[in-house]
Amino acid sequence: MLPIFRSRHQVELLALLYLQPDQEFTLTELAGRIGVPLTTLQREVGRLLEADLIEGRRVGRAHVVRAKVPGRYARPLTELLTLAFGPHIFIEREFSAIRKVDAVAVFGSWATRYQGEPGPPPNDIDVLVVGRPTRADVYDAAERVERRIGMPVNPVLITRDRWREAADPLVQQIQSSPIVWVKELAEETA
Repeated sequence: MLPIFRSRHQVELLALLYLQPDQEFTLTELAGRIGVPLTTLQREVGRLLEADLIEGRRVGRAHVVRAKVPGRYARPLTELLTLAFGPHIFIEREFSAIRKVDAVAVFGSWATRYQGEPGPPPNDIDVLVVGRPTRADVYDAAERVERRIGMPVNPVLITRDRWREAADPLVQQIQSSPIVWVKELAEETA
């Protein structure tokens, strides 16, 4: 989305840390969440520690890191990460906790840009909510995310059966486009 960061791994690491500044993460946990080998993550962490953008410490055998907040670059970096790379983190936090939600994903222009396809910056965030939550809970979560990121959040609520059947044009369009899952649809057990 913004070609100003050194690598995709670096920006995902910064987004996880700066958009959850009160949390510490182990390197193993971060490598798993970002989907990179531990050695790759260790190199990225080393660069960010050297640049004084994050701080780390040892807890037993584990090395944990967190955003350097307060810090010289904390506020502007957090704002930039929130706008360009953070919506899915806030969506995961707000929507995954709703009762009767089976899956949550971001689709549309934000997901397209996030997955590297060129185009204009997104003006809104489209969120797919699969399950049977109350509309009020879904729209309340969307409002909380909107306030956090400063962009409209448009939830689309569908049932698990409607998603699996893919009989209507909207579901077909979503399924054929880039999707960023923040809570994946678990397989039903018999």
